[in-house]
Amino acid sequence: MTPLPNPKLWSKPSIGFLQTQEAFANGGWWHDHRILEATGEGIEKEELRAWNGWWNERIVDLVKLSVQQSDALTILLTGRSEDNFAELIKRMVASKELEFDMICLKPQAGPNNQIFNNTMGFKQAILKDLLCTYTEANEVKVYEDRPNHVRTFREYLDRLNKELLVPVATTLRKPTMAEVIQVADMMTTLDPVIETAEIQRMIHAHNTSLSNGGQSQSGLCAIKRHVFYTGYLIGPVDTLKLLDLVPLPQGISEHEVKFLANSILITAGPFTPYIRDRVGDIGHKQAWQVIGIGAYEGRVFAARVAPVPADAPYHTDNPVPLVVLALLRGAHPADASRIQNWQPLSSDKQFIVQTEVEEKIQLHIERVADGRGYNERNSNNRFTKKPRLNDNGPAAEKDHSRFVPSGPHKGFFNDENRRVNGPPGGNGVHKGANLHRGKPAGHDGPQSRYPIRSHNRGARGVANNRAGSRMRGGRGGYKSLDDVQSNARFGSQGNSYQPNYDDNPGPTVTSAPNG
Repeated sequence: MTPLPNPKLWSKPSIGFLQTQEAFANGGWWHDHRILEATGEGIEKEELRAWNGWWNERIVDLVKLSVQQSDALTILLTGRSEDNFAELIKRMVASKELEFDMICLKPQAGPNNQIFNNTMGFKQAILKDLLCTYTEANEVKVYEDRPNHVRTFREYLDRLNKELLVPVATTLRKPTMAEVIQVADMMTTLDPVIETAEIQRMIHAHNTSLSNGGQSQSGLCAIKRHVFYTGYLIGPVDTLKLLDLVPLPQGISEHEVKFLANSILITAGPFTPYIRDRVGDIGHKQAWQVIGIGAYEGRVFAARVAPVPADAPYHTDNPVPLVVLALLRGAHPADASRIQNWQPLSSDKQFIVQTEVEEKIQLHIERVADGRGYNERNSNNRFTKKPRLNDNGPAAEKDHSRFVPSGPHKGFFNDENRRVNGPPGGNGVHKGANLHRGKPAGHDGPQSRYPIRSHNRGARGVANNRAGSRMRGGRGGYKSLDDVQSNARFGSQGNSYQPNYDDNPGPTVTSAPNG
């Protein structure tokens, strides 16, 4: 249910930093209950409507069916901390009127004072206690959305079964039929304004704690704004029309292609006064006629455009205004500037796209002490280029230095971190808990060795079924926070792909400096 840090809002290293518990004095993204409270339109509104539209209704149905079985123990097991999330999860559970036999949250210490350094260690301890208590249970099902946890659960349950076959096994019970079901792993994010405000609040609390003697792996931090590029941004409707022009080579899988078609580059970085005079201010609208298509070495595909009206002032750092449509794996957008042979489109195939001048901004978390942002470490990827003439204007200013983000950065990751492209996982049916209710006669539950917080029951279904069915409806066109449609068909030619509204601004022309 919890959203992930928005990859279009934050730099990659900052996303890793946000999800690292040790980086923040107050625990960071996964340990701050206010991030979860901000889901949707906030807890005050969402609780009244039971977070309608944010559930995986397939999992909700499975929970209800499981609860109705008198011979099944239905459990919600999560690595959320008991101190920070118990009350919030109880409210969410009650709003949906689900009933779990147990709801487990990770305590500060186990019943024997053991410290759980990661979520999986805690979950394994719970599963083992359950199997040692319910010695007549012959089947275990775990629903999990984190691929590495799916693999670890399978290995762990298989190892437990092998241990039970040893003649001197300490636990007198038969092996179980264990099944770990991987469910759909999709992503959702908060409203960008809310997310930025929540992270600012989190950083303020972190800095206040350090000023009062608190401890963390990082020092004082601040959010910094970086203008990645300025461009004529294209809306999603026109993006789909442009993607119809992509002539994919035969035998190329769509998984090997990165689809863009989202902008016409003006310049890397923010406006200069000259460029502002040429293109207008932020929000200025400009129409473009799509007049041709081209490719470079069959790996980079682009559309050539012309301003409408033809004498409208514009600026681009590229030799001609163009839209990068798609890249094959390993190709670079800058290569589109090398296209020499443009195939003109006939007048009946030309169309107009609408754009708006915008800055593409990313935020990053920066250490205040040394002024180095996490997305600037070991990054000297700057270059200069000679000024170019555009089709109807003078040479651009000679200051063409630009920041080019380097490839994948290594952030601060540990087992508590979640995938950048997937939701928080682990919650489903048939798992363990430290909020316990009894079963009918003849079904006595275990005496929970973990602190009992409440007898309230119920929880959210969080993942999809093993078939990965997409539940539709609800706000935003999906039923679950992790159930976003990803296989929509775009384009009249029947191409089945998902547009990638990538942060890449498209090509820029590079040349070696003179001298």
